[in-house]
Amino acid sequence: MRAERRNSRYLPDAPLPDGLVVTSDLDTAVRGADVVLIVVPSHAFRQTLEAVRDAGGQPRIAWATKGFELDTGLLPHKVAAEVLGGERPTAVLSGPTFAGEVAAGLPTALTIASEREDYADELSRALSTENLRPYTSTDIIGVEVGGATKNVFAIGAGLCDGLGFGANTRIALVTRALAETTRLGVALGARRETFMGLAGIGDLVLTCTDDQSRNRRFGLALARGVPAEQALAEIGQVVEGYYAARSTRRVAERLGVEMPIVEQIYRVLYEAVEPRDAAATLMRRPIGSESR
Repeated sequence: MRAERRNSRYLPDAPLPDGLVVTSDLDTAVRGADVVLIVVPSHAFRQTLEAVRDAGGQPRIAWATKGFELDTGLLPHKVAAEVLGGERPTAVLSGPTFAGEVAAGLPTALTIASEREDYADELSRALSTENLRPYTSTDIIGVEVGGATKNVFAIGAGLCDGLGFGANTRIALVTRALAETTRLGVALGARRETFMGLAGIGDLVLTCTDDQSRNRRFGLALARGVPAEQALAEIGQVVEGYYAARSTRRVAERLGVEMPIVEQIYRVLYEAVEPRDAAATLMRRPIGSESR
């Protein structure tokens, strides 16, 4: 990457800016930094935070990591508090953002959430460009829950479309997925209205409906009968929803939150339930209020 000045594996058509220095040494990367932006899968988040902490200094931290920590079920801001303490300013970047479109300079909006409103405002101004518009929030829990769950539902959307269930099924899944995410988020302390924004319904719809989503493509592959391990290998990138199905289910069970779609996707992935049987189980659930 240093020699080619581009990420030839994932973003080959996006040359790196001239002012960006590429290094494989984390100490060099963060030395003297005022803000460190971490963009790693959720399973590597704690380890990366520990490395940043051990590199010295007191940089403010932001991340674009999405997902509950697998072993603990903690959201990223809780992991950050455990590793760094609670005094350092932290923020999360989330929302409907396919990397290829951002790199191509296509108009994109996202959410920057921090418990410190001034930090969110500062990051928003620093990252704003003619084609990237950040909005700020103080509901870091809601923004993180939206990012933690949407990949699970994207697998479900891929399964539905791969099985030929049609547009009615897809939009029913997305709508009820939003209800499940909102229930979980509110139980964790989020504000309900956050899930009607970019990091909630925005990211959910994007991930469930466009084949740039590797989680959706994973669901499509499963619907074709491709074994999970083979589908993961063929995609060649981390399919966060595969792991998030397990961690989200665990968090929901701990809180007593009903998430029937997550439950059925989990069973398809980990208990060898046939996708059509999982769909039938959902359709046979007792009739109830849409507000539940």
